[in-house]
Amino acid sequence: MVAGAALLVSLLMLVPLAFVASMAVRAGWQTVSTLVFRPRVGELLGNATLLVVLTLPLTTALALALAWLTERSDIPGARLWSALAVAPLAVPAFLHGYAWVSLFPSFHGLAAAVLLSVIAYSPFLYLPIAAVLRRLDPGLEDSAASLGLPPVLVFVRVVLPQLRVAICGGGLLVGLHLLAEYGLYGMLRFDTFTTAILDQFQSGFDGVAANMLAGVLALCSFALLGTEALLRGRARYARIGAGAARAASRARIGRLTPICLLLLVLLQLAAIGVPFVTIARWLVAGGARVWQGVEIGPALGSTAMLAILGASLATLLSAPMAWLSVRAPGRLQRVLEAGNYVVGALPGVVIALALVTIAVTELRPLYQTTFTIVLAYALMFLPRAMLSLRAGIAQAPVELEHAAASLGRSPLRAVWAVTARLAAPGAAAGLAMVALGITNELTATQMLAPIGTETLATRFWSYTGELDYAAAAPYALIMVLLSIPMTWLLHAQSRRSAGR
Repeated sequence: MVAGAALLVSLLMLVPLAFVASMAVRAGWQTVSTLVFRPRVGELLGNATLLVVLTLPLTTALALALAWLTERSDIPGARLWSALAVAPLAVPAFLHGYAWVSLFPSFHGLAAAVLLSVIAYSPFLYLPIAAVLRRLDPGLEDSAASLGLPPVLVFVRVVLPQLRVAICGGGLLVGLHLLAEYGLYGMLRFDTFTTAILDQFQSGFDGVAANMLAGVLALCSFALLGTEALLRGRARYARIGAGAARAASRARIGRLTPICLLLLVLLQLAAIGVPFVTIARWLVAGGARVWQGVEIGPALGSTAMLAILGASLATLLSAPMAWLSVRAPGRLQRVLEAGNYVVGALPGVVIALALVTIAVTELRPLYQTTFTIVLAYALMFLPRAMLSLRAGIAQAPVELEHAAASLGRSPLRAVWAVTARLAAPGAAAGLAMVALGITNELTATQMLAPIGTETLATRFWSYTGELDYAAAAPYALIMVLLSIPMTWLLHAQSRRSAGR
Protein backbone atom coordinates (compact mmCIF):
# COMPACT_ATOMS: atom_id res chain seq x y z
CA MET A 1 0.00 0.00 0.00
CA VAL A 2 2.75 2.45 0.96
CA ALA A 3 4.83 1.40 -2.06
CA GLY A 4 1.83 1.97 -4.34
CA ALA A 5 1.29 5.45 -2.89
CA ALA A 6 5.00 6.25 -3.36
CA LEU A 7 4.81 5.07 -6.98
CA LEU A 8 1.77 7.27 -7.66
CA VAL A 9 3.52 10.31 -6.18
CA SER A 10 6.63 9.60 -8.26
CA LEU A 11 4.52 9.40 -11.42
CA LEU A 12 2.88 12.69 -10.48
CA MET A 13 6.30 14.27 -10.00
CA LEU A 14 7.25 13.17 -13.53
CA VAL A 15 4.26 14.90 -15.15
CA PRO A 16 6.00 18.25 -15.84
CA LEU A 17 9.07 16.61 -17.34
CA ALA A 18 6.99 14.16 -19.38
CA PHE A 19 4.82 16.99 -20.68
CA VAL A 20 7.80 19.05 -21.84
CA ALA A 21 9.14 15.98 -23.64
CA SER A 22 5.74 15.24 -25.21
CA MET A 23 5.45 18.82 -26.47
CA ALA A 24 8.76 18.39 -28.26
CA VAL A 25 7.62 15.09 -29.80
CA ARG A 26 4.29 16.53 -30.95
CA ALA A 27 5.92 19.63 -32.39
CA GLY A 28 8.23 17.56 -34.57
CA TRP A 29 11.93 17.84 -35.22
CA GLN A 30 11.66 20.66 -37.74
CA THR A 31 9.75 22.91 -35.34
CA VAL A 32 12.00 21.97 -32.44
CA SER A 33 15.17 22.70 -34.40
CA THR A 34 13.77 26.02 -35.60
CA LEU A 35 12.88 27.11 -32.06
CA VAL A 36 15.97 25.74 -30.31
CA PHE A 37 18.79 26.34 -32.79
CA ARG A 38 18.40 30.09 -33.12
CA PRO A 39 20.51 33.06 -32.01
CA ARG A 40 18.24 33.98 -29.10
CA VAL A 41 18.61 30.56 -27.49
CA GLY A 42 22.37 30.70 -28.04
CA GLU A 43 22.47 34.08 -26.31
CA LEU A 44 20.49 32.77 -23.34
CA LEU A 45 22.66 29.66 -23.14
CA GLY A 46 25.78 31.82 -23.19
CA ASN A 47 24.40 34.01 -20.40
CA ALA A 48 23.50 30.98 -18.29
CA THR A 49 26.91 29.40 -18.84
CA LEU A 50 28.80 32.58 -17.97
CA LEU A 51 26.66 33.11 -14.90
CA VAL A 52 27.30 29.60 -13.57
CA VAL A 53 30.98 29.44 -14.56
CA LEU A 54 31.79 32.81 -12.96
CA THR A 55 29.55 32.60 -9.91
CA LEU A 56 30.28 29.09 -8.63
CA PRO A 57 34.07 29.47 -8.19
CA LEU A 58 33.66 32.87 -6.52
CA THR A 59 30.91 31.59 -4.24
CA THR A 60 32.98 28.52 -3.33
CA ALA A 61 36.05 30.63 -2.53
CA LEU A 62 34.00 33.01 -0.38
CA ALA A 63 32.24 30.18 1.47
CA LEU A 64 35.54 28.39 2.10
CA ALA A 65 37.11 31.57 3.47
CA LEU A 66 34.13 32.27 5.72
CA ALA A 67 33.97 28.68 6.99
CA TRP A 68 37.69 28.58 7.76
CA LEU A 69 37.64 31.94 9.52
CA THR A 70 34.62 31.11 11.67
CA GLU A 71 35.47 27.46 12.41
CA ARG A 72 39.26 27.19 12.31
CA SER A 73 40.74 30.61 13.09
CA ASP A 74 40.97 32.64 16.29
CA ILE A 75 39.15 35.60 14.78
CA PRO A 76 37.27 37.56 17.48
CA GLY A 77 33.52 36.89 17.65
CA ALA A 78 33.64 33.69 15.61
CA ARG A 79 30.17 32.54 16.76
CA LEU A 80 28.64 35.89 15.80
CA TRP A 81 30.31 35.88 12.39
CA SER A 82 29.12 32.31 11.88
CA ALA A 83 25.52 33.38 12.40
CA LEU A 84 25.95 36.44 10.18
CA ALA A 85 27.39 34.28 7.40
CA VAL A 86 23.99 32.57 7.15
CA ALA A 87 22.02 35.82 7.47
CA PRO A 88 21.77 36.53 3.69
CA LEU A 89 19.32 33.61 3.49
CA ALA A 90 16.79 35.85 5.25
CA VAL A 91 16.85 38.20 2.26
CA PRO A 92 15.30 36.70 -0.91
CA ALA A 93 17.55 37.08 -3.94
CA PHE A 94 15.23 39.49 -5.72
CA LEU A 95 15.32 41.78 -2.67
CA HIS A 96 19.07 42.10 -3.14
CA GLY A 97 18.38 43.29 -6.67
CA TYR A 98 15.77 45.75 -5.42
CA ALA A 99 18.15 47.13 -2.79
CA TRP A 100 21.14 47.61 -5.07
CA VAL A 101 19.25 48.88 -8.12
CA SER A 102 17.33 51.44 -6.08
CA LEU A 103 20.64 52.74 -4.69
CA PHE A 104 22.57 52.47 -7.97
CA PRO A 105 20.13 52.73 -10.91
CA SER A 106 22.81 51.83 -13.48
CA PHE A 107 23.69 48.59 -11.64
CA HIS A 108 22.89 46.06 -14.41
CA GLY A 109 24.37 43.29 -16.53
CA LEU A 110 26.53 40.23 -16.02
CA ALA A 111 28.92 41.72 -13.45
CA ALA A 112 26.02 42.88 -11.29
CA ALA A 113 24.32 39.49 -11.62
CA VAL A 114 27.47 37.62 -10.57
CA LEU A 115 28.16 39.93 -7.60
CA LEU A 116 24.66 39.72 -6.16
CA SER A 117 24.42 35.99 -6.85
CA VAL A 118 27.60 35.42 -4.84
CA ILE A 119 26.23 37.52 -1.99
CA ALA A 120 22.78 35.93 -2.00
CA TYR A 121 23.76 32.27 -2.44
CA SER A 122 27.04 31.93 -0.53
CA PRO A 123 25.21 30.56 2.58
CA PHE A 124 24.15 27.49 0.58
CA LEU A 125 27.82 26.56 0.34
CA TYR A 126 28.91 27.96 3.70
CA LEU A 127 26.50 25.78 5.71
CA PRO A 128 27.68 22.35 4.46
CA ILE A 129 31.36 23.35 4.38
CA ALA A 130 31.27 24.72 7.94
CA ALA A 131 29.38 21.63 9.15
CA VAL A 132 32.04 19.31 7.70
CA LEU A 133 34.88 21.40 9.16
CA ARG A 134 33.35 21.01 12.62
CA ARG A 135 33.24 17.22 12.32
CA LEU A 136 36.65 16.55 10.75
CA ASP A 137 39.11 14.46 12.74
CA PRO A 138 41.94 16.86 13.69
CA GLY A 139 44.25 13.87 14.09
CA LEU A 140 44.55 13.63 10.30
CA GLU A 141 45.80 17.20 10.12
CA ASP A 142 48.16 16.65 13.03
CA SER A 143 49.64 13.62 11.28
CA ALA A 144 50.20 15.59 8.09
CA ALA A 145 51.80 18.45 10.03
CA SER A 146 54.09 16.02 11.85
CA LEU A 147 55.45 14.98 8.45
CA GLY A 148 56.64 18.52 7.87
CA LEU A 149 53.82 19.87 5.71
CA PRO A 150 53.15 23.59 6.20
CA PRO A 151 49.58 24.64 7.19
CA VAL A 152 48.64 25.64 3.62
CA LEU A 153 49.60 22.23 2.22
CA VAL A 154 47.87 20.47 5.13
CA PHE A 155 44.67 22.27 4.18
CA VAL A 156 45.05 21.55 0.46
CA ARG A 157 46.07 17.88 0.78
CA VAL A 158 44.12 16.78 3.86
CA VAL A 159 41.18 19.10 4.57
CA LEU A 160 40.10 20.18 1.09
CA PRO A 161 39.61 16.62 -0.29
CA GLN A 162 37.30 15.87 2.63
CA LEU A 163 35.22 18.93 1.74
CA ARG A 164 34.59 17.70 -1.81
CA VAL A 165 31.13 16.26 -1.13
CA ALA A 166 30.01 19.40 0.72
CA ILE A 167 31.37 21.69 -2.00
CA CYS A 168 29.82 19.64 -4.80
CA GLY A 169 26.44 19.41 -3.06
CA GLY A 170 26.35 23.08 -2.13
CA GLY A 171 27.60 24.06 -5.58
CA LEU A 172 24.84 22.03 -7.21
CA LEU A 173 22.25 23.78 -5.06
CA VAL A 174 23.68 27.19 -5.97
CA GLY A 175 23.83 26.29 -9.67
CA LEU A 176 20.19 25.18 -9.72
CA HIS A 177 19.19 28.42 -8.02
CA LEU A 178 21.10 30.39 -10.63
CA LEU A 179 19.18 28.67 -13.42
CA ALA A 180 15.82 29.05 -11.68
CA GLU A 181 16.10 32.64 -10.41
CA TYR A 182 13.85 35.19 -12.06
CA GLY A 183 13.35 38.24 -9.85
CA LEU A 184 17.02 39.08 -9.28
CA TYR A 185 17.99 38.91 -12.95
CA GLY A 186 14.80 40.60 -14.08
CA MET A 187 15.68 43.48 -11.77
CA LEU A 188 19.24 43.61 -13.14
CA ARG A 189 18.06 43.38 -16.77
CA PHE A 190 20.16 40.29 -17.31
CA ASP A 191 18.45 37.84 -19.64
CA THR A 192 18.27 34.17 -18.64
CA PHE A 193 16.05 31.30 -19.73
CA THR A 194 13.73 31.98 -16.81
CA THR A 195 13.28 35.67 -17.62
CA ALA A 196 12.78 34.84 -21.32
CA ILE A 197 10.11 32.23 -20.55
CA LEU A 198 8.25 34.58 -18.20
CA ASP A 199 8.47 37.47 -20.68
CA GLN A 200 7.12 35.29 -23.46
CA PHE A 201 4.37 33.96 -21.22
CA GLN A 202 3.26 37.44 -20.17
CA SER A 203 3.55 39.12 -23.58
CA GLY A 204 1.59 36.49 -25.49
CA PHE A 205 1.27 32.83 -24.60
CA ASP A 206 3.08 30.62 -27.12
CA GLY A 207 3.03 27.15 -25.61
CA VAL A 208 5.38 25.47 -28.07
CA ALA A 209 8.08 28.16 -28.03
CA ALA A 210 7.92 28.56 -24.25
CA ASN A 211 8.12 24.81 -23.72
CA MET A 212 11.12 24.51 -26.00
CA LEU A 213 12.91 27.09 -23.86
CA ALA A 214 11.79 25.16 -20.78
CA GLY A 215 13.19 21.99 -22.31
CA VAL A 216 16.59 23.58 -22.86
CA LEU A 217 16.51 24.89 -19.28
CA ALA A 218 15.68 21.40 -17.99
CA LEU A 219 18.63 19.99 -19.95
CA CYS A 220 20.88 22.61 -18.33
CA SER A 221 19.67 21.44 -14.90
CA PHE A 222 20.40 17.82 -15.77
CA ALA A 223 23.85 18.85 -17.04
CA LEU A 224 24.52 20.38 -13.63
CA LEU A 225 23.36 17.18 -11.91
CA GLY A 226 25.67 15.10 -14.08
CA THR A 227 28.63 17.43 -13.57
CA GLU A 228 28.15 17.36 -9.81
CA ALA A 229 28.03 13.55 -9.79
CA LEU A 230 31.19 13.40 -11.92
CA LEU A 231 33.12 15.84 -9.73
CA ARG A 232 31.94 14.23 -6.52
CA GLY A 233 33.19 10.83 -7.64
CA ARG A 234 32.81 7.63 -5.66
CA ALA A 235 35.57 8.07 -3.11
CA ARG A 236 34.63 7.38 0.50
CA TYR A 237 35.12 10.08 3.09
CA ALA A 238 33.75 8.32 6.15
CA ARG A 239 36.03 6.95 8.84
CA ILE A 240 35.69 3.94 11.10
CA GLY A 241 35.53 4.99 14.72
CA ALA A 242 34.86 8.34 16.32
CA GLY A 243 38.20 9.93 15.49
CA ALA A 244 39.83 12.36 17.86
CA ALA A 245 37.47 13.32 20.67
CA ARG A 246 38.54 16.96 20.63
CA ALA A 247 37.94 20.03 18.57
CA ALA A 248 40.56 21.12 16.08
CA SER A 249 42.87 23.83 17.36
CA ARG A 250 42.23 27.27 15.93
CA ALA A 251 44.91 28.86 13.79
CA ARG A 252 46.33 32.19 14.88
CA ILE A 253 45.92 34.82 12.19
CA GLY A 254 47.86 37.50 14.08
CA ARG A 255 48.48 40.59 11.96
CA LEU A 256 45.88 39.48 9.40
CA THR A 257 43.09 39.89 11.97
CA PRO A 258 42.19 43.50 10.97
CA ILE A 259 42.10 42.55 7.27
CA CYS A 260 39.93 39.50 7.93
CA LEU A 261 37.57 41.52 10.12
CA LEU A 262 37.35 44.17 7.41
CA LEU A 263 36.44 41.47 4.88
CA LEU A 264 33.67 40.17 7.13
CA VAL A 265 32.33 43.65 7.83
CA LEU A 266 32.29 44.59 4.13
CA LEU A 267 30.51 41.36 3.26
CA GLN A 268 27.81 41.95 5.86
CA LEU A 269 27.39 45.54 4.74
CA ALA A 270 26.81 44.31 1.18
CA ALA A 271 24.62 41.34 2.12
CA ILE A 272 22.60 42.73 5.03
CA GLY A 273 23.38 46.42 5.34
CA VAL A 274 22.40 47.46 1.82
CA PRO A 275 19.00 45.69 1.86
CA PHE A 276 18.02 46.95 5.30
CA VAL A 277 19.25 50.50 4.66
CA THR A 278 17.36 50.55 1.36
CA ILE A 279 14.16 49.24 2.89
CA ALA A 280 14.41 51.74 5.77
CA ARG A 281 15.15 54.56 3.35
CA TRP A 282 12.07 53.86 1.24
CA LEU A 283 9.84 53.33 4.28
CA VAL A 284 10.88 56.74 5.60
CA ALA A 285 10.45 58.34 2.18
CA GLY A 286 7.02 56.78 1.68
CA GLY A 287 5.73 57.56 5.15
CA ALA A 288 2.36 56.30 6.28
CA ARG A 289 0.92 56.14 2.77
CA VAL A 290 2.86 52.98 1.87
CA TRP A 291 1.26 50.97 4.66
CA GLN A 292 -1.92 50.20 2.75
CA GLY A 293 -3.77 47.77 4.97
CA VAL A 294 -6.35 47.08 2.28
CA GLU A 295 -3.54 45.69 0.09
CA ILE A 296 -1.04 44.34 2.60
CA GLY A 297 -3.64 42.43 4.61
CA PRO A 298 -5.05 40.38 1.70
CA ALA A 299 -1.55 39.79 0.30
CA LEU A 300 -0.33 38.51 3.66
CA GLY A 301 -3.45 36.38 4.03
CA SER A 302 -3.08 34.88 0.55
CA THR A 303 0.60 34.19 1.17
CA ALA A 304 -0.15 32.45 4.46
CA MET A 305 -2.99 30.41 2.95
CA LEU A 306 -0.95 29.25 -0.05
CA ALA A 307 2.08 28.53 2.14
CA ILE A 308 0.04 26.40 4.55
CA LEU A 309 -1.78 24.52 1.78
CA GLY A 310 1.35 23.98 -0.31
CA ALA A 311 3.49 22.91 2.64
CA SER A 312 0.79 20.55 3.91
CA LEU A 313 0.33 18.93 0.48
CA ALA A 314 4.10 18.61 -0.05
CA THR A 315 4.51 16.94 3.35
CA LEU A 316 1.55 14.61 2.72
CA LEU A 317 2.86 13.57 -0.70
CA SER A 318 6.39 13.05 0.65
CA ALA A 319 5.25 10.75 3.48
CA PRO A 320 5.11 7.44 1.53
CA MET A 321 8.59 7.88 0.04
CA ALA A 322 10.05 9.06 3.35
CA TRP A 323 8.56 6.02 5.06
CA LEU A 324 9.93 3.60 2.45
CA SER A 325 13.41 5.14 2.55
CA VAL A 326 13.65 4.43 6.30
CA ARG A 327 11.51 1.32 6.81
CA ALA A 328 11.93 -0.56 3.51
CA PRO A 329 14.99 0.63 1.59
CA GLY A 330 15.62 -1.21 -1.65
CA ARG A 331 16.33 -0.86 -5.35
CA LEU A 332 12.80 0.29 -6.28
CA GLN A 333 12.77 2.78 -3.44
CA ARG A 334 16.12 4.23 -4.53
CA VAL A 335 14.93 4.59 -8.14
CA LEU A 336 11.71 6.32 -7.12
CA GLU A 337 13.50 8.59 -4.67
CA ALA A 338 16.14 9.55 -7.24
CA GLY A 339 13.35 10.42 -9.69
CA ASN A 340 11.80 12.74 -7.13
CA TYR A 341 15.10 14.53 -6.57
CA VAL A 342 15.76 14.88 -10.31
CA VAL A 343 12.34 16.41 -10.92
CA GLY A 344 12.77 18.54 -7.81
CA ALA A 345 15.90 19.97 -9.44
CA LEU A 346 13.83 21.41 -12.28
CA PRO A 347 13.42 25.19 -12.12
CA GLY A 348 10.01 26.27 -10.89
CA VAL A 349 9.24 27.98 -14.19
CA VAL A 350 9.47 24.60 -16.00
CA ILE A 351 7.00 22.98 -13.60
CA ALA A 352 4.67 25.99 -13.70
CA LEU A 353 4.75 26.20 -17.49
CA ALA A 354 3.92 22.51 -17.82
CA LEU A 355 0.98 22.79 -15.43
CA VAL A 356 -0.38 25.97 -17.01
CA THR A 357 -0.17 24.42 -20.48
CA ILE A 358 -1.93 21.26 -19.31
CA ALA A 359 -4.63 23.35 -17.64
CA VAL A 360 -5.17 25.54 -20.73
CA THR A 361 -5.18 22.73 -23.29
CA GLU A 362 -6.48 19.68 -21.44
CA LEU A 363 -8.08 20.63 -18.11
CA ARG A 364 -9.51 24.09 -18.63
CA PRO A 365 -11.55 24.16 -15.36
CA LEU A 366 -8.27 23.88 -13.40
CA TYR A 367 -6.70 26.93 -15.08
CA GLN A 368 -5.88 29.69 -12.57
CA THR A 369 -7.30 27.79 -9.60
CA THR A 370 -5.92 27.40 -6.12
CA PHE A 371 -5.58 23.66 -6.67
CA THR A 372 -3.18 24.11 -9.61
CA ILE A 373 -0.86 26.55 -7.86
CA VAL A 374 -0.83 24.50 -4.65
CA LEU A 375 0.03 21.40 -6.71
CA ALA A 376 2.88 23.33 -8.37
CA TYR A 377 4.24 24.33 -4.96
CA ALA A 378 4.04 20.72 -3.75
CA LEU A 379 5.95 19.43 -6.79
CA MET A 380 8.59 22.15 -6.51
CA PHE A 381 9.30 21.76 -2.81
CA LEU A 382 8.52 18.08 -2.18
CA PRO A 383 12.24 17.14 -1.80
CA ARG A 384 12.59 19.65 1.05
CA ALA A 385 9.65 18.11 2.88
CA MET A 386 10.86 14.56 2.21
CA LEU A 387 14.36 15.16 3.59
CA SER A 388 13.03 16.60 6.85
CA LEU A 389 10.30 13.99 7.27
CA ARG A 390 12.74 11.15 6.52
CA ALA A 391 15.05 12.40 9.26
CA GLY A 392 12.12 12.52 11.66
CA ILE A 393 10.98 8.97 10.88
CA ALA A 394 14.56 7.75 11.32
CA GLN A 395 14.41 8.99 14.91
CA ALA A 396 11.55 6.58 15.67
CA PRO A 397 12.91 3.00 16.12
CA VAL A 398 10.64 0.37 14.60
CA GLU A 399 10.97 -1.61 17.84
CA LEU A 400 8.74 0.94 19.55
CA GLU A 401 5.99 0.22 17.03
CA HIS A 402 6.38 -3.50 17.71
CA ALA A 403 6.12 -2.84 21.44
CA ALA A 404 2.94 -0.80 20.94
CA ALA A 405 1.48 -3.55 18.74
CA SER A 406 2.30 -6.17 21.41
CA LEU A 407 0.15 -4.17 23.82
CA GLY A 408 -2.88 -4.63 21.61
CA ARG A 409 -2.74 -1.63 19.28
CA SER A 410 -3.43 -2.12 15.59
CA PRO A 411 -0.49 -1.42 13.23
CA LEU A 412 -2.04 1.88 12.14
CA ARG A 413 -2.70 2.99 15.71
CA ALA A 414 0.81 1.95 16.73
CA VAL A 415 2.30 4.08 13.95
CA TRP A 416 0.11 7.03 14.91
CA ALA A 417 0.81 6.71 18.64
CA VAL A 418 4.58 6.22 18.37
CA THR A 419 6.18 7.07 15.03
CA ALA A 420 3.95 10.00 14.11
CA ARG A 421 4.69 11.72 17.41
CA LEU A 422 8.44 11.14 17.25
CA ALA A 423 8.57 12.24 13.62
CA ALA A 424 6.49 15.37 14.28
CA PRO A 425 9.51 17.71 14.81
CA GLY A 426 11.00 16.62 11.47
CA ALA A 427 7.66 17.07 9.74
CA ALA A 428 7.29 20.51 11.32
CA ALA A 429 10.76 21.51 10.11
CA GLY A 430 9.86 20.36 6.61
CA LEU A 431 6.60 22.29 6.74
CA ALA A 432 8.47 25.42 7.79
CA MET A 433 11.09 25.08 5.05
CA VAL A 434 8.49 24.54 2.34
CA ALA A 435 6.32 27.38 3.65
CA LEU A 436 9.31 29.71 3.59
CA GLY A 437 10.07 28.75 0.00
CA ILE A 438 6.46 29.38 -1.01
CA THR A 439 6.40 32.73 0.78
CA ASN A 440 9.28 34.00 -1.37
CA GLU A 441 8.29 32.18 -4.59
CA LEU A 442 7.66 34.43 -7.59
CA THR A 443 7.65 32.68 -10.97
CA ALA A 444 5.05 29.94 -10.43
CA THR A 445 2.86 32.35 -8.49
CA GLN A 446 2.85 34.84 -11.35
CA MET A 447 1.96 32.14 -13.87
CA LEU A 448 -0.59 30.11 -11.90
CA ALA A 449 -2.22 32.30 -9.25
CA PRO A 450 -6.00 32.72 -9.64
CA ILE A 451 -7.15 36.06 -10.97
CA GLY A 452 -7.22 38.61 -8.15
CA THR A 453 -4.90 36.60 -5.90
CA GLU A 454 -1.86 38.60 -4.82
CA THR A 455 0.93 37.45 -2.52
CA LEU A 456 3.63 39.45 -0.78
CA ALA A 457 6.10 38.54 -3.55
CA THR A 458 3.81 39.39 -6.46
CA ARG A 459 2.70 42.66 -4.82
CA PHE A 460 6.32 43.59 -4.27
CA TRP A 461 7.17 42.74 -7.87
CA SER A 462 4.23 44.73 -9.20
CA TYR A 463 5.33 47.89 -7.40
CA THR A 464 8.98 47.53 -8.39
CA GLY A 465 7.85 47.08 -11.98
CA GLU A 466 6.21 50.49 -11.67
CA LEU A 467 9.42 51.85 -10.09
CA ASP A 468 7.43 52.66 -6.94
CA TYR A 469 10.15 51.45 -4.59
CA ALA A 470 8.57 53.10 -1.56
CA ALA A 471 5.30 51.20 -1.97
CA ALA A 472 7.28 47.96 -2.39
CA ALA A 473 9.24 48.47 0.86
CA PRO A 474 6.60 47.17 3.32
CA TYR A 475 6.31 43.91 1.39
CA ALA A 476 10.10 43.57 1.34
CA LEU A 477 10.27 44.12 5.10
CA ILE A 478 7.53 41.58 5.85
CA MET A 479 9.19 38.91 3.68
CA VAL A 480 12.51 39.43 5.45
CA LEU A 481 10.88 39.27 8.89
CA LEU A 482 9.11 36.04 7.94
CA SER A 483 12.41 34.55 6.73
CA ILE A 484 14.50 35.36 9.81
CA PRO A 485 13.15 32.57 12.11
CA MET A 486 13.78 29.89 9.47
CA THR A 487 17.27 31.20 8.84
CA TRP A 488 18.04 31.08 12.54
CA LEU A 489 16.67 27.52 12.72
CA LEU A 490 18.92 26.36 9.87
CA HIS A 491 21.98 27.81 11.57
CA ALA A 492 21.03 26.30 14.94
CA GLN A 493 20.45 22.87 13.40
CA SER A 494 23.79 23.05 11.61
CA ARG A 495 25.61 23.65 14.88
CA ARG A 496 23.63 21.02 16.77
CA SER A 497 24.52 18.42 14.13
CA ALA A 498 28.14 18.80 15.20
CA GLY A 499 27.31 18.89 18.90
CA ARG A 500 28.30 22.55 19.25
